[in-house]
Amino acid sequence: MPLTFQVLGQPEQDNALFVKVDTGQAQTRLLFDCGDGCPHQLGPSDLREVDHLCFSHLHMDHIAGFDLFFRLNFDRTTKENRIWVPHGSVEVIQHRFRGFMWNLVDEKQEGEWFVSEIGPNTVREGRFLAKEGFRTAHTVPERPRQGRTVIEGEGFTVEAMLLDHGTPSVGYLVREMDRVNVDTEKLAAKGLKPGPWVKRLRGPSAAPGETVEIDGVSHSLVALQTELLVTTPGDSIAYLTDFRMTPTTADALVSWLRGVNTVVCESQYRAADSDLAEPVMHSTTEEVTLMASRAGIGRLILFHFSGRYDAIARREMLADARAVFANTTFPDGWV
Repeated sequence: MPLTFQVLGQPEQDNALFVKVDTGQAQTRLLFDCGDGCPHQLGPSDLREVDHLCFSHLHMDHIAGFDLFFRLNFDRTTKENRIWVPHGSVEVIQHRFRGFMWNLVDEKQEGEWFVSEIGPNTVREGRFLAKEGFRTAHTVPERPRQGRTVIEGEGFTVEAMLLDHGTPSVGYLVREMDRVNVDTEKLAAKGLKPGPWVKRLRGPSAAPGETVEIDGVSHSLVALQTELLVTTPGDSIAYLTDFRMTPTTADALVSWLRGVNTVVCESQYRAADSDLAEPVMHSTTEEVTLMASRAGIGRLILFHFSGRYDAIARREMLADARAVFANTTFPDGWV
């Protein structure tokens, strides 16, 4: 099943992005930002199963919905509780943790939270415990970043790039790994029955001369892998919001996003209002679409508009965008 996603919020409200990666054997849920009302658009089961909450930055319109998420998960032990933020932000998250009365917690509360700060070259982590009422930031040794990758999950990776919003703002890119499947029609045509051997078929490339036994008959694993396996390129989606699209930033994004299938990107202002974008460190429709065109992405989804634009102005904005990059849309259901 391919990567799926949902842009949360509405044109004149806070926004976020929910991504689900399904390998067939496991599902991973990623939430990018947590604006007011955004978590409410997800069911409690999805919110309780979010594996990583990834903040671009911690301005109010990107974190105002955190209380619901935290209320459902503060003492979760079924999986790790992981939050990602730009460097210099872990204290803000601790203040959110500490913004409640914890007089009834005790040693039975086993909730454990890891807050990871993404820096230019390193990741710094704080560890917080529910049984302590989140009073103490237990530090974890800094570790170097492995290129742009910050999360290595089952069947996917998440990369991060620091952008400039007057404060660091993290852009994220989810890359699904290539999917290797068995061509069932060719399997049937060869008269082979599925069995435990298929797991090895889909495993690492066979060594010369390696065989598998199927119904008592040995078969060349190299030949079977060549004939029966089909590799489908993995999907990819980027989340970019709240940053100034300088020429240097545009060049870096073009290189990073080249060939990405979907980019969800802020479009706070029209080109005619670029004088408004500069002082508040946002980007214009023209700047975003030119970057998308140069990067050769598949689809551009614009969101996070300035409240100065009504529905008519937003449709004009979309027309402006499509004149530069044809495959530009709004999130599903938006007008």
